[in-house]
Amino acid sequence: MKAGYIVDPDLGLIREVRHAGGDSVKKCYQCATCSIVCQLAPQQSPFPRKEMHWAQWGQTEWLVADPDLWLCHQCNDCSVNCPRGARPGDVLAAIRCYIYKSCAFPTFMGKALASPTALPFLFLLPILILLGCVYFSAPTDATGTFLFLTSLPVDYNIFLPHSTVDALFVIGNIIIVIFAAVGFSRFWKGLKAGGRRTKLSFIRALLQTVKEVIVHTHFNRCETNRPRALGHMLLFFGFIGSMITTGLVFVLIFIPHYLHEWQILDIHILPMPPIELPSPIKIIGALSGLALIIGGALLIIRRWTNRDDVGANGYADYLFLYIMFSVGLTGMLSWIMRSYVGIPLLAYINYFIHMVFVYFLLWYMPYSKFAHMIYRTLAMVYARSIDRRPRSTA
Repeated sequence: MKAGYIVDPDLGLIREVRHAGGDSVKKCYQCATCSIVCQLAPQQSPFPRKEMHWAQWGQTEWLVADPDLWLCHQCNDCSVNCPRGARPGDVLAAIRCYIYKSCAFPTFMGKALASPTALPFLFLLPILILLGCVYFSAPTDATGTFLFLTSLPVDYNIFLPHSTVDALFVIGNIIIVIFAAVGFSRFWKGLKAGGRRTKLSFIRALLQTVKEVIVHTHFNRCETNRPRALGHMLLFFGFIGSMITTGLVFVLIFIPHYLHEWQILDIHILPMPPIELPSPIKIIGALSGLALIIGGALLIIRRWTNRDDVGANGYADYLFLYIMFSVGLTGMLSWIMRSYVGIPLLAYINYFIHMVFVYFLLWYMPYSKFAHMIYRTLAMVYARSIDRRPRSTA
């Protein structure tokens, strides 16, 4: 006779899942409709039926080691077709939120990003740091008056010097990458704890996964939520394009400038001018900013107008979309106000707000839903390596 299993429920998991938007989990009565209608579930042991069962019984250890949680792309076909209104898509989204919060380092930051009451304090940190940067690094005239208060035209370098922004960006991101690496390592070890035999190398699985992510293969298999594929792609490529633009400016403009200033590179380099059209860098940046705005707006409006079909309407989901949309909007306004409006005070206020959103997004990346981009990719790589594929492609 097979040995029994003593269930030891993690009540904390159940509370967290219900709080994060999975409050319908107890309605599930294991009919398996969700697993039947899901186009992304593997043939053997398909999700989300088993995940609903584990969540009901608080089986944290099994859920942490389950890559299937991340194969779910929130199609919401399962929730729409559930005869009990258990909304498995929302439950799985809540479990994913719980996992990247529990993997976070330091742990209290994961809890803070999941709590609306902590939001003012989270915004206060970049606000105070940037105010300090303006106060201590913005140039002044002979009377001690800040130049940005009296100078024309708009010049962000005399308001928040580029060297200060670059230092914050580099130092802050190094620290965040280290902290993020701890969380991702914990997550990967949790997946590996399942003890499954790998059939594909990490590199090959990674390359195949990246291809899937780029072309959004799985999003196009959705039925209920297929309209969001365009918005998601615009948001994804808008962010990638923005990062490419930032990298190009830093490598091609700022680094040579600093090398010249530090007398390491003995060639004449003009002062750092604004990059304007028709510069390829500006074209990439402008298109990326538009993609962030349009993609973010499409996803936000769809959530406002069709909450039941979209699903995953937790606090973390909305916060991520609002921040991404705000980064794109204030970024585009910063360019427009500097180049075409020319009202210094208005431009500097908008630019300050833009930088607050940028650093909020980057510094809190390991603890917000932004991190799901890495967690999902790692889980998809692991799933490929153990041959967990959708039944339609297996």
